[in-house]
Amino acid sequence: MAIGRPVDVAAEIPEATRRHRWLAAVGEFCRKRPLGALGAAVVVVNILVGIGANVIAPYDPLATDYGAMLARPSVTHWLGTDAFGRDVLSRIIYGSRTAMLVGFACAFLGATIGAVIGVASAYFAGKVDLLVQRVMDIFLAFPLIILALAVVSILGTGIGNVIVAIAIPMIPRAALVSRSSALAIREMPYVDAARAAGFRHRRIILRHMLPNVMAPYLIMLTAYLGQAILAEASLTFLGLGVSEPTAAWGLMLRGAAVQFAESAPWMAIFPGLAISLAVFAFNLFGDSLRDALDPRLRAQ
Repeated sequence: MAIGRPVDVAAEIPEATRRHRWLAAVGEFCRKRPLGALGAAVVVVNILVGIGANVIAPYDPLATDYGAMLARPSVTHWLGTDAFGRDVLSRIIYGSRTAMLVGFACAFLGATIGAVIGVASAYFAGKVDLLVQRVMDIFLAFPLIILALAVVSILGTGIGNVIVAIAIPMIPRAALVSRSSALAIREMPYVDAARAAGFRHRRIILRHMLPNVMAPYLIMLTAYLGQAILAEASLTFLGLGVSEPTAAWGLMLRGAAVQFAESAPWMAIFPGLAISLAVFAFNLFGDSLRDALDPRLRAQ
């Protein structure tokens, strides 16, 4: 009988332990913060709906049916149709894909770049910190939507430009939060030991300081998701975001013009509910995650 490869039991036990601890942490989070768990569940549903839109949507979101324009909600079209005869439910389902793509891309870019800038600013301190913070203050002087409007007006419309336009105003806010956490980490003994060992600044920032601001980073990431979805819908509604015929929630609200407010209210009601539910879910999850990761609130 052939002798198989020996099983590395020592390597499997820590992996099983980590999996058990992760599942226990998720269970404790759901038990102590049910609203946050509900928000996370809605977020997961939105992600799955966006990924599986091709299978879930009953109709092609771009297919027009001029014989069924402004059709009321019925068995054929559960949420009615728009002015071009396109199925509202199908467009909401595909719009979830656009919202999740823009939301996650903007939140990741804004929080990540901001965290790196904030940690680097705290690490170098002195004139570098002073210069970086004054530049961040200039950006912070503008509201998110105003700065996003200015950027997208320069770059033009399209999903890529919208992502950049929304991510830029998020960077200084993330940098400010990360810097406040990194100021205390900079004085830790292991950072001094890394300097004494002759490690480069980049290695110290990326490998020794940045991983220790993960808690505020995750909180900012979840908080920015809802803001990014709302900002994308606002820009698209104003005609500076996603353009036709792409399925997007803000674009659906823009299509529900004033002349359809009384004759076809479902054109605005259902996309508005989708935006509100997604933003509310991200806010619930983000607040609960902040409470779970903040040591001052962990015991509450």
